[in-house]
This record gives sequence, C-alpha cells and structure tokens, in this order.
Amino acid sequence: QVQLVESGGGLVQPGGSLRLSCVASGQVYTIGNMAWYRQGPGTQREVVATITNTGSANYADSVKGRFTISRDDAKNTVYLQMDNLKPEDTANYLCYAQVWIVHYVPPNGYWGLGTQVTVSS
Repeated sequence: QVQLVESGGGLVQPGGSLRLSCVASGQVYTIGNMAWYRQGPGTQREVVATITNTGSANYADSVKGRFTISRDDAKNTVYLQMDNLKPEDTANYLCYAQVWIVHYVPPNGYWGLGTQVTVSS
C-alpha cells in the first residue's frame, strides 16, 4: 500500500557530504512524523533525526551540528543533509514515516530498505 524508497547513499571521504532522500508513494493520504535511522554492521538500529509534520526536528547527539533533516510534503519526501562525515557514520540509513492512508483510519509506520553510506579514505 505504501512504499518508502531511499536514495543518495554512497562512498565518501571523511569530511565530505551526502544528501539522502526518501520518497513515500502508494496510498498516501497524509504523513505525520518522519525520521532517519541507521544501522551499522553488528550494531542496533539507532535514530539519527526526526521531524514532525510541523517541521520540528530533533537529532542524536552524535550528529548534532553536522546533519540536517527536512521534508517536502508536496513531494512526500524527507531529506537528510549530512556534512563533515566521519568513519563512524558508516551505516545503512533507513527512513521511517507515519502514514495515514485515509483520514479516518489510524496511521501505520512504514520503513524503507535503506541506502548504504560508507565514509572511508
């Protein structure tokens, strides 16, 4: 019913930048909270940044001042601008969205499959 597809990952040197995108498609009536998570090899999934439908953002301490989350509701898209990347940022980055498929049914949470970010020289 609803699909989330991430893009924008890749290999980047330390200190570099990447911009991730996540598009929601399918039976989307409206979207509430959106978020980016990441999961590195052998580690648990952790939240990176969240943004409400009013644009209020929060960040993990490890990325504050380096990452910026934003959204374009007209495009059902959430972005993650990542600057000054570090090797410890290497992970699969997944997006999450709280989606209403119709206004009278409570929303469900949906996940994308992720996009790989590798920070290495």
